[in-house]
Amino acid sequence: MSTLRAELPPGLWERWISHSADLLNSYHKATGRDLMPRGGDAHAEAERLLAAPFVVVSHGTEDDPILNYGNRVALALWEMTPAQLIATPSRLTAEAPLREAREQFLAQAARDGFVHGYEGVRISATGRRFQIANATIWNVTDDAGHPAGQAATFGRWTFL
Repeated sequence: MSTLRAELPPGLWERWISHSADLLNSYHKATGRDLMPRGGDAHAEAERLLAAPFVVVSHGTEDDPILNYGNRVALALWEMTPAQLIATPSRLTAEAPLREAREQFLAQAARDGFVHGYEGVRISATGRRFQIANATIWNVTDDAGHPAGQAATFGRWTFL
């Protein structure tokens, strides 16, 4: 078991296994590409997504969406524990003056299925600011095709 898995709140790893499949399947459906090499069972894919060398983060479908997944890179970049992450409204990942632009891209992804090439400034839990580049945002659905939120992935950022 990975160190991070051992730190997850009770029951979270089992939810993240299922959600990892939703993230991977939805990304492929939206973009026609795989987010990472696929193969093995759901546990193995969830482990690889958790350990991926790029950010994967998602939020749910609440009126004020709450973050519901962040892989190791996302947790480190936003300087959060898994318990902090799953209690954070996703709007708080951007500073107040920058939230409108973020919302416009989320709305575009909701309308079109995904958006690629997104850039923006984000803020960690400790106030550290960083610019993300070339992000993809996509709509997440569960295995029955019901809306499950939105996710983002990117591999480049610069601390400001």
